[in-house]
Order: sequence, then C-alpha cells, then structure tokens
Amino acid sequence: MNGDAIVVGGGLAGLVAATRLADAGADVTLYERRPAVGGRIRSREVDGFTLDRGFQVLFTNYPAVAREVDLGGLDLQRFAPGATICRPGSRAVLSDPFRDPRRVVESALNHEIPFSDKLRTLALRHDLSKRAEADAFTGPDASIREYLSDWGFSEAYVDNFVAPFYGGITLDRSLSTSKHVFEYTFRAMSRGAIAVPAGGMGALPAQLADRAREAGVDLRTGEDVEALDVGSSGGRFRLGSGGPADGARVELANGSTADADLVVVAATPPEARRLTGVEAIPTEGVGCVSQWYTLPEGTAFGTGKRILLNAADESPNAVVPMSEVAPDYAPDGRALLVATFLGAGAAERDDGALREDTRDALSAWYPERGFGGLEVVGTDRIPFAQFAQPPGVHGTLPDPDAPEGPVVLAGDYTEWSSIQGALASGRRAAESGLGHL
Repeated sequence: MNGDAIVVGGGLAGLVAATRLADAGADVTLYERRPAVGGRIRSREVDGFTLDRGFQVLFTNYPAVAREVDLGGLDLQRFAPGATICRPGSRAVLSDPFRDPRRVVESALNHEIPFSDKLRTLALRHDLSKRAEADAFTGPDASIREYLSDWGFSEAYVDNFVAPFYGGITLDRSLSTSKHVFEYTFRAMSRGAIAVPAGGMGALPAQLADRAREAGVDLRTGEDVEALDVGSSGGRFRLGSGGPADGARVELANGSTADADLVVVAATPPEARRLTGVEAIPTEGVGCVSQWYTLPEGTAFGTGKRILLNAADESPNAVVPMSEVAPDYAPDGRALLVATFLGAGAAERDDGALREDTRDALSAWYPERGFGGLEVVGTDRIPFAQFAQPPGVHGTLPDPDAPEGPVVLAGDYTEWSSIQGALASGRRAAESGLGHL
C-alpha cells in the first residue's frame, strides 16, 4: 500500500498507530513535541533511582498488551496479588486465594473485611469471568460505589479496601467512576498479574518506539505540531489557509509544513480537541501527586511485595514498595517507595508536608520501627493523569474517524483511560486510517 501518513503525538496510541500503518506499507512520520516519546508514561533517573511519572503499572492480562507488547522483552517484576490494609497499629493482608494460595488462611482471617464480603468477591470474580470482551463498557452504567452496593458488599469492604485500592487505579477514592472500569480491571487482575518492567515503565514506550523504527517510521522528537489543515475534499478547512486538495497539512512550531494523505492525531485530549475541533473529546482531567522516597542506606523494608492501602486516612492514599518489587529501581542497599496523593488539594501542598504525611502513616502502620530518615527523591504533580470517567461517559467518546477529512483520532479517549485503551486505540486508528491511503 502506498501513501504518506503523519502521526501527531508519540504516546502509546501514536506509536502503535504509526507501526501498524508502516507495516501496511505507508510512509509514516511521527512528530512528538517532547524530547522523548512516551506521552504520559515516562521514567527518569535521579541519583541512581528509577522514578516513573507517577505510580503506574502494567496489567499483563490486557488483550491489547498481548497484541502489541513483547512482555518477555520487558523483564517484568510482579507484585504479589492483593494488598495490605493498613491503619495505626494494624496491617491485614487481603490476597487472591486462586493466585496466592499460601495466603488463604491469612486472608480468611483478615479482620478488616467481613467473611461474607470475601465470599461475594469470589462470586463477583466468577460472574465477571463469564463476560465476553466485546461486552465491556456496554449496558447500563453506575458508579463503582453504587455497583458494589447493589452486589451487597458492606461499607467496611468498600471503604477499607476498594476505596484506597481503586483510588490508585481511577484516582478517585470516592468511587464515583464508572462501574465498567471496575469490572474490566477486576477481571484483568483475576486473570493476570500487575507488574512493572525492571527498567521502569518508560521501557514500555521505548520498546514500542524501537518497533516503530524497525517498521520504517521516521520518529521526530522535539517537534511540535501547531495547526492542522484539511484540503477541500475533506469538507472544510480547519485552520490556516488550507491544505492540499486531497489530503491534509500540518504546520509545525518552527514554521515548516508537511503534507500527507492521512493524519493521525494522537495528542493529549485537550490538544487533540484543539487540532481537530471534535467536541466529543473529553478534556476534564483527573490528577494526582506521586512522591518518591528512600530510606537510609542498608535499611530494608519488606511488605511481601504488596501495596499498602491507607484505610484510616486519605493522605497518602497508598504507599508502594517499588524496590522490593523491582530491585533495579534502586541502587544496591537502598529502598525506594512511592506514595500517591489524590484530590486537587494535594497538588497545592509542598514536598515537606507530603513527606510528613507519609512518614506519619508508615510510623503508625509499623510502630516497631522508625521512619525519621525517610528522604524525598522526587515529586510528580500530574494535573491530567486520566480523563474523568463518570458513569455514562464511555458512550459519549468519539470514534477514531470523528474528524472530517483524512484525519483519525488515536488516544485512550476513544476507548477508556488506561494502557489498554491507549494501545487498542492505536490499532483502531490505523485500521480506520488505511481507508485514506
């Protein structure tokens, strides 16, 4: 197949779309405004520590991950199933009896969760296991809290476990997010693992970028697309004085232009709406703050590779033992932890106040040891980590071919806010775009 394609944005969706178009025979150029690809998934090194941009993980059972990612090439480091529910003077493990049978007795005796809720969890797991992939995000919707109430779960289960655990997934501890997100991720966790690459989450887009280059994609970083023009055959001009008669033109920040038979807009939701004028693209974001810490050299910190959930307070929502799960995240002999803070107020607090909250929480959960030496390694304030996903939002999202002319959308905002959504959207965008080449 002949034809020129331009991809605007080098996140997961853009990289997948570019690779699939190149594999189909198109000449593809990808423009990314940042110095490196990855979009919202990036890692950096600070004093020998690997810090991801926020606490992010990979669900190994996501179908798009199986299609688009070489998991074996990422050297995945897996979390133990379940989590530890923490409050002052108390830590209680809640695990998956199918994937972690050694913890069956300990989980059964967990005093934070009524035994009837543990049975309901197994019933919910069985029910969701029968759902077809094609039925995801369809049918009546409700909030996660309403959904769990309809299932008969107790307030103790919802507040002590689901709120902090899904607060980390949806960045919404109030559980007002769509139940479809809960159903999809709950099923994925029941069938697979939660993991991070040994080299940091940035290894995921780096692998996709390597595949794109191998397919022949011309990856150009540090180049920002300012405007998109559609030729007369596309129905109307979008910006500027107009593009080629049978294609589209992008205008870069440096003043140069490039023409193509197809443009894939894989930019952030606000930027994608600005470039295309598609009002169905959601631009309301949900943010978070993630703060990374280390302990004095030689200080070990073991949790059984489980996330620590804050059942007593919202700040921090959870603390994650990253170097215990993935030792390469930290230099030898050093521990690395990350805490997540939710809500608009968290972004306004200074690093010292956030650290004190984490130190106080850890000290209360582990009264037998001290955390006075907890040291901040880095802080990420992320105002747009996901687009907001209230009940019903997924039925309003745009299709990839929503823009007029030879322009298609690639982004999780055409699916649902997740790595699965981003990867799947890249594939759908390429399939829609091939009709223009």
